[in-house]
Amino acid sequence: MTGQQAATAGRRAARRVPLPAAVAGVGLLAVVSLFVGVIDLGPGAVLRDLIDPGAAGDGTRLLLVSRLPRTVAVVLTGAALAIVGLIMQMLARNRFVEPSTIGTVEWASLGLLGVTILTPALPVAGKLGVAAVCALIGTAVFLRVLRAVPLRDPLVVPLVGLMLSGVVGALATFVAFRFDLLQSLGAWTLGDFSGVLRGRYELLWLVAVLAVVAYVAADRFTVAGMGEDVATNLGLNHAAVLRLGLAIVAVVTAVVVVVVGAVPFLGLVVPNLVSLTVGDDVRRGLPWVAVLGAGLTLAADLLGRVVRFPYEIPVGVVMGVLGSGLFLWFLLAQKKIQHREPTGAR
Repeated sequence: MTGQQAATAGRRAARRVPLPAAVAGVGLLAVVSLFVGVIDLGPGAVLRDLIDPGAAGDGTRLLLVSRLPRTVAVVLTGAALAIVGLIMQMLARNRFVEPSTIGTVEWASLGLLGVTILTPALPVAGKLGVAAVCALIGTAVFLRVLRAVPLRDPLVVPLVGLMLSGVVGALATFVAFRFDLLQSLGAWTLGDFSGVLRGRYELLWLVAVLAVVAYVAADRFTVAGMGEDVATNLGLNHAAVLRLGLAIVAVVTAVVVVVVGAVPFLGLVVPNLVSLTVGDDVRRGLPWVAVLGAGLTLAADLLGRVVRFPYEIPVGVVMGVLGSGLFLWFLLAQKKIQHREPTGAR
């Protein structure tokens, strides 16, 4: 199937599946997530505890302390990473970039590594601030490189990002090795929700606030995606929108890395799938991006929990496998479109 055929089929599917139905599907996955785990927890036990609060047992405490926070964290992480992937693609005007392929995640991890070495007693808010600043620097460096290097082929852009992320990642690995922090670095660069508990995930509500900010500014991101000259001619302050977008991308990436670790390719795959169905209008596509991002992360998390039950595969590994395959498919589909013979040329 060519990219154009996939887009046509996707738009037909989007018309057949309304957004409320997609939200209901994600809700169903969330409910399933609450009752999947090593310790048996059935809906009947929870209902009995709700009817008689005085008889609340270990099952209800497990639900409130572990299962519910984990499910909420998965939903918030998936939706937020998909949204910042969409924003990054609009700002870079390229469909093949997202925080895990341009070095943003590696820069945030490098910042956390520096804080851990120099000021280990710094509060979580301070660590988050340092990680966000480093993520912002890394994203700005990537955009600066794109402006300085003439890239005629859009497929070269993600390769530049992967090169930059490889350099920063190698530096972080070297520093972590010297200070015996490889395990901590691995936790930041590999998304894992197994350690999410009540009291250890609440920072993720900040990404929900930033998602709302992104929706409010959706039309501005759409215009900014047309290019600086077009946006300026339409009366948009392109520099201000660029700063807002970079701030959202940096803070969301930092929060996710601090709380659960990086989830690769999610911000690349989901916006591309949504673009095939609803087009490039950010305001129209952003709700679909959020819902599909949450649903895909829930599905990957459930798959990682059941494929080797009672052991668990981190969601970062599952998304790395699924996302890399879809990324390759997008690259090949884009290449076919570029080399397709124009209609009527024969």
